[in-house]
Amino acid sequence: MTDESLDASDPRTLPGFFDALADGDLLGGVCADCGQVLLPPRPACYACGSRDVDVEPQSPVGAVFSYTAVHTPPPAFAADAPYTIAVVELADGGRLLGRVDADYDDVSIGDPVELAVREPTAAEREVALDYERDWPIHVFEPR
Repeated sequence: MTDESLDASDPRTLPGFFDALADGDLLGGVCADCGQVLLPPRPACYACGSRDVDVEPQSPVGAVFSYTAVHTPPPAFAADAPYTIAVVELADGGRLLGRVDADYDDVSIGDPVELAVREPTAAEREVALDYERDWPIHVFEPR
């Protein structure tokens, strides 16, 4: 898809990506030139620079690629600390950063996880930018 007239409903923009996610659709950009999977999608490939990026459904299942614990979060999330975040490599090849619904000590590289989507909490809405307040929150759940 090389259309240069993007608007906020296009899934190659963050508002469009999160709108699709709210509807239960995980969409990724797939570069038609090099095959790189882009999560969230974007109008140009970060691997080769091509603007020929198609939008395709992605599997919500993947494995922990890297992870860490957040011990000193922003003040709005202090009650949640420590919490685990991870880069997850999804089955279709893209990688996505997100919170893991498990204690740090219970997570290992390669652990299978699945993406879940939920409404933002009051604290998450409080720290979000105005246009982000209604975006769904994605969390990886151990499988």
